[in-house]
Amino acid sequence: MPKAHPSALDRWPGQEAVAAAPCPVDRLPRRRRNKICIAIIAVGALNFLCYTATYAVLGGDAHNGYRQVIERADGHRHAEHYVRGHFIRNPAGEAALVSEGLWIYSYLHSISMWLTSGAMIISMLVLARPHILATMRDGWVGGQTFVTVLGTLVVLVTLGAAFLFTWDFVTQLLAT
Repeated sequence: MPKAHPSALDRWPGQEAVAAAPCPVDRLPRRRRNKICIAIIAVGALNFLCYTATYAVLGGDAHNGYRQVIERADGHRHAEHYVRGHFIRNPAGEAALVSEGLWIYSYLHSISMWLTSGAMIISMLVLARPHILATMRDGWVGGQTFVTVLGTLVVLVTLGAAFLFTWDFVTQLLAT
C-alpha cells in the first residue's frame, strides 16, 4: 500500500511531515520501484551495446549517413541508402551502401538511443534520490529541487533530441 506522506522513518531529525501528495516515484513500493529502475538500466545498457556493435560492423549509422535518390537513364528513380561513421575508417568518415531495411533499422536505433539513455539517467536519478535528498539538506539548493530540475532537463533534452532525429528521419524518407 503506498504511503500518503513520509513516515517518521523516512524523515531526518527536524524535518516535519509533508502534507502534500507524495512524489510520483514514492507511489510504488521501494523494492518494486528499484527492480523496475534496474531493469530499465539493463535494457538501456543492452541497447547501447547493440548499437555500438551495429555501428562498428556497418562502419557508421544512418543518421550520419544519407539517402540519395538516383534517376536512371530510362526515367526510373530509386533510392540508395548510405551509412557513415565518424573516425571509423578514416578521419572524415566513409559512406557505405546498405539496404533500405538496414538503413531504416540503423536510423530507428539511433533514435532509440536517445530515449533509452534518458530513461537510464532518470532511473539512476530515482535510485540515487534518497541519497541526494539526505546529503543536500543544508545547501543553497535543496535535494528535491535538484532532483526535479535535473530530471526535467534530462527529459527535455532527451525528447528534444529524439524529436530532431525523428524529424530528420522522416524528412529523408519523404525526399524524392
